[in-house]
Amino acid sequence: MTVHMRDWDAFTTPAREGAEDGVVHMDLAVEGITCAACMGDIERGLSRLPGLVNARVNLTSHRLAVEWIKHQTSPDDIISELSRLGYTAHPFDPATQKKYQDQTGKQLLRALAVAGFAGMNIMLLSVSVWSGNITDITPETRDFFHWLSALIGLPTVAYCGRVFFSSAWKAVRAGRLNMDVPISIGVLLATGLSMIQTIQHEHMVYFESAVMLLFFLLVGRYLDHMMRGRTRSLAENIAALKAEVAARINPDGTVREVPLSKIEPGDLVLVSAGERIPVDGRIVQGNSEIDQSLITGETLLVAAGPGADVFAGTVNGEGTLQLRVSAASGATLLDEVNRLLETAAQAKSLYVRIADRAARLYAPIVHTASAITFAGWMAYGLGWQPSLVIAISVLIITCPCALGLAVPAVQVVASGQLFRSGVLLNSGDAIERLADADVIVFDKTGTLTVAAPDLIESEGVSAELLAMACRLALSSRHPLSRALAERAGSAIPFADVREVTGAGVETVAQGKTLRLGSPVFCGVNEPELAAMSARHAGASLIAVRYGEAPAALLPLGQSLKSDAIQVIRQLQDRGYEIEILSGDREGAVRMAAEDLGIANWQAGLKPADKIARLEELKESGRKVLMVGDGLNDAPALAGAYVSMSPVSAVHLSQAAADAVFLSDKLQPVADALVLSRKARQAIEQNLWISAVYNVIAVPVAVAGFVTPLLAAVAMSLSSLAVTANALRLRWANVSESR
Repeated sequence: MTVHMRDWDAFTTPAREGAEDGVVHMDLAVEGITCAACMGDIERGLSRLPGLVNARVNLTSHRLAVEWIKHQTSPDDIISELSRLGYTAHPFDPATQKKYQDQTGKQLLRALAVAGFAGMNIMLLSVSVWSGNITDITPETRDFFHWLSALIGLPTVAYCGRVFFSSAWKAVRAGRLNMDVPISIGVLLATGLSMIQTIQHEHMVYFESAVMLLFFLLVGRYLDHMMRGRTRSLAENIAALKAEVAARINPDGTVREVPLSKIEPGDLVLVSAGERIPVDGRIVQGNSEIDQSLITGETLLVAAGPGADVFAGTVNGEGTLQLRVSAASGATLLDEVNRLLETAAQAKSLYVRIADRAARLYAPIVHTASAITFAGWMAYGLGWQPSLVIAISVLIITCPCALGLAVPAVQVVASGQLFRSGVLLNSGDAIERLADADVIVFDKTGTLTVAAPDLIESEGVSAELLAMACRLALSSRHPLSRALAERAGSAIPFADVREVTGAGVETVAQGKTLRLGSPVFCGVNEPELAAMSARHAGASLIAVRYGEAPAALLPLGQSLKSDAIQVIRQLQDRGYEIEILSGDREGAVRMAAEDLGIANWQAGLKPADKIARLEELKESGRKVLMVGDGLNDAPALAGAYVSMSPVSAVHLSQAAADAVFLSDKLQPVADALVLSRKARQAIEQNLWISAVYNVIAVPVAVAGFVTPLLAAVAMSLSSLAVTANALRLRWANVSESR
C-alpha cells in the first residue's frame, strides 16, 4: 500500500478520551517485527521524537498505536524514524494485515518444508561420511558426498534463511542488533566454513548444522506465528460482529439503510428478525428474543420488549424491533470490548520488561562470548578452523530466542484464555497482581446483586393475580412497577388505567377494581405489613388487590446474581478472605452477606470510607482485589492493589479497573484468579528454563564439546520448551475453581 507523505494526516484521529488537547492518535501496521526485542527498539526509537506521548506495539498483530502532540511532531517524522530503524509502516487495516499475516504463515511453512526435506537428505550423506571416517571411506567418495551436501545446502540456506537474513540486515543497517543477527552470522559462518572445508578436502563439513539450525528455528517461529494467529482470531471474530449499516427510520416514517457512521444517538433504527443489532439502544416498539451470548455468555435467548436495553453485536430473534439509539459507531459496548481486547494484547508487565532488557543485553554478550571463545582457542594453539567451529557453536547455542519467547508466549496464550473466560486486561501487570491478591472486596449493588429489582417471593399469591398485577404494571412509570412489567412479557396493557400520584395505579377488570401500588393504597393491614417487612429486610414492598379480596404483598429487591453463592464459596475454599463494602442500606447488605456466607461487611459507605478500609488492609500487608461497577466505586477501584469491573459498569469505573469481565455473572472473577496464578507460574518457569539452559549450555559449548548441529538442536529445543510450557495454559483447568 503506497501512501504519499502528505496523505498521512488523513489517518490520524483525536486521541483517546481524557488525553491532552492537541494529542492525536494513529494506528500503523509495521512490517519486520520478529521478536519481543523489536517492540523495544520501536518504542524506544519513537520515544526520542519531540512531543511523543505514547507508542505501544502489539506483538500479536504487529500493530503500532502511537499518540503525539500534533504541533510538535508530524506523521512524516514517525514514518521516517521507523524507516531509519529498519521497519516499513503503512496504515493499519485489519483485512490487509490478515492477508499479510496469512502470507507470512505460508512463507514460513514453505521454508520449513524445504529445510526439513533438505536437512534429512544432508543428514543421510553426513551419517555416511561420519561412519566412513572411522571405517574405509575413500577420499574421493567423501568429497563427492560433501559436494552433494553443498549442492543441497547452499540453495536451501539461501531460500530458507531469507526470513532471518532480511531481518538481520535491516537491523544492522539501522545500527542495532536483534535476535536474527547472531542466527544469521552462525548460519553463514557454518555454511562458509563448510564450503572452504569441502574445497580443502577436509574430513568434516557442517552443512547439516546450518540447514538443521534453520529447520528448528523455523519450527519455533511457525509455532509462534500460529499461536499468535489463534489469539489474533479472537479480535477478528469480535470485529466480524460489527455491522457496517443500519436501517434508520426517518421522521416521515420511511426506512433507509445508511452507513453506521451516520447514525446518531436519539435516532430510530429498525432491526428485522434474524439480523445482528448494529447499535446500542432501547426497544421502543416490538417484542422478540435476543441472543446475548456476546454480553452475558448465556446461550439461551432472552425475551425483550419495550423498555429493554439491547447491544450492538447481539442477534435479534423472530420479532421486528424499533430501537432508540443510545450509542452508535465507535461508542457501543462492542467497540468498548474491542478496545479492551487491544489493550490486553498490548499490555506490558514487569516480566516482559525484564525479558526485554535481558534480550537487549544478550545480543552484544552473545557476540562477545563467541569472539572471546575463538580468540581463546586460537591462543591455545588449536588452529583457526576448529576454533571457528567452536565459536560458531557458542554463537548458536547462546542465541536468546528462548528468553525472547519466555514471557510474550505466556502473555499471548493467557490473554486468549482470559478472553475465553470473559476477562479483558486493562493494565500491563494485571496478571501478576491478580496472582498476588489474598483479599477480595466486593461492592454489592450491580456486582453481587442484579442492579434492577426483581420479585423475591410470590408465595401466597395466585398465578392469576400475579399475572394481572404484572399486566397492570405495564401502565406505571414507577421503578418497582417496571420490575413487575418485565414479567408480563408481551402482554397487552389494560385499557383505562388511572394513576394515583404517589400511591399506585388502578383499573377495572371484569367488573372489579384492580389496584397496584403502596400497601396503604391497597389497604394492607399493619400486622401483615410488619411481618412481611421483618421477613424480607431491605426489600421494597408493593401490594396488589383485586375486588374485595385481601391485598397481597409482593417483596421486590435486588436478587443475588445466579452464581454468586457458588463463586463466593469457591473463593473462600481457595483461601481468599471476602468482604462487602457497600453504600446501600444496612438491611439489604446484611441480607446479601448472610445469604452469601460473608462475615465481614459494611453498609452505607461513601467512596472515602471504602478507600479508608482499603488503606487499612494495605497497611496490614494484605493485597486487595476490588470488584465494583458504580460511579462511587471508581476511587476504590483505582486505589486497590488490583481491581475488576463488569463491562456493564460506568465508563469511569472501567477506566479505573485493571481488568474488565464481560459476563453478568461472577464466574469470570474466579476464573481470572486461577488463570493469573497459572500464567505467573508459567512465566517464572520459562525464565528459569532460559536461565538454566544458558548456565549449562554455554560452558559446555565454550569447552568445545558441542558441534554446530548439537548447538542448533539445543537452542531450538529451549525455544520449543518455553513455547510448549506456555501452550499448557490453553488446557488450564479453570474448573478447579468451580
